[in-house]
Amino acid sequence: MSGQRAAGSGRESGVASPSPARRPPPAARLPWWLRDLIYAAVFIAILIGASYGMDYVPLAGMAYKERIIVLMGINIILAVSLNIINGHAGQFSLGHAGFMAIGAYFAAFLTFFYFMPYVNKFPEGTGQWLLQNGLLLVAVLAGGALAALAGYLVGLPSLRLRGDYLAIVTLGFGEIIRVMILNIDKIGAARGFSGIPNWANFFWVYLFCGVTILISWRLVKSSVGRAFLAVREDQIAAEAMGVDTTKYKVKAFIIGSFLAGVAGGLFAHYMMYLNPGMFMFIKSFEVVVMVVLGGLGSISGSVVAAIILTFLPEGLRAAKDFLHSNKDPRMVIYSIMLIVLMLTRPQGLLGRRELWQVLARRKDTVPTDERDEGHGTDAAPRS
Repeated sequence: MSGQRAAGSGRESGVASPSPARRPPPAARLPWWLRDLIYAAVFIAILIGASYGMDYVPLAGMAYKERIIVLMGINIILAVSLNIINGHAGQFSLGHAGFMAIGAYFAAFLTFFYFMPYVNKFPEGTGQWLLQNGLLLVAVLAGGALAALAGYLVGLPSLRLRGDYLAIVTLGFGEIIRVMILNIDKIGAARGFSGIPNWANFFWVYLFCGVTILISWRLVKSSVGRAFLAVREDQIAAEAMGVDTTKYKVKAFIIGSFLAGVAGGLFAHYMMYLNPGMFMFIKSFEVVVMVVLGGLGSISGSVVAAIILTFLPEGLRAAKDFLHSNKDPRMVIYSIMLIVLMLTRPQGLLGRRELWQVLARRKDTVPTDERDEGHGTDAAPRS
């Protein structure tokens, strides 16, 4: 009885009994490199299964749906990479379409003139398939590397600027790239670049999606990411604390440009055709809208916004049939929805938080005492 009274008095006084120490899960006790290798193997296995499984889904128009899903993945790479520049480092870049164009055209140039003729010499089979995918990886990474070099050349002199001035410079850079492509006959000029091999697919796009998200996540948690956040919050205070703000802004620009070039290379090898009109300044605005809509600084917010804004124009096709109109009202509805969302939630869908931080609280964090909810009194009961 005394033991029960003691336990009851402990509950009444609000003092929690000490809980036994929790053992870490088995995965946490493994070496970090082995744990990451296991996670990577599971992720790749899921992608391979999903890639082959899509061919057997008994739905009408599955090829069209798969195309939308792949374009969602490319937009996720673009949005998360721009979020490194605009969200984490606090800059305002409007030249992402230019970096995407560099990666797309350079990767397509390599495969069309050098890699594809070499692959076609091999007989069809496993050897040709392995060579094709290996050369695709080389072409996509080479396109990203050239885009990163362009990001360095543009960022080094221009990132001493801030705000609107930086946006104007990067917007002008994107237009310079597009005009240069228009005048290079080797890659099609205004006619467009056709005949690009269809080497990219669902697997490659979402593999690079996972890599992009992982790079962004690990970057934010590193010392470089902390410097990015310091520059974003207050550049003058960061300089006073010894942070080389120009160096870190250039780093953010290089990383974001590289990933945009990778997205461009995948886009080229999936669409099989490129035209300078695909990389006009409106494309940069679309990616900026994804970042702002998801929340500046939120990685999962950029992913969610990229999915929504890729699906929305296609999902609104039913509005034309519903209104029985010859004109397409999709973009009007699309614009109104964006305006309403930004008026009601200007910080974006998730703000600077991640998706799991805005979900419902865990059960073990829900208060059990009425005083924790504010219903009780803070005064101790009198004896």
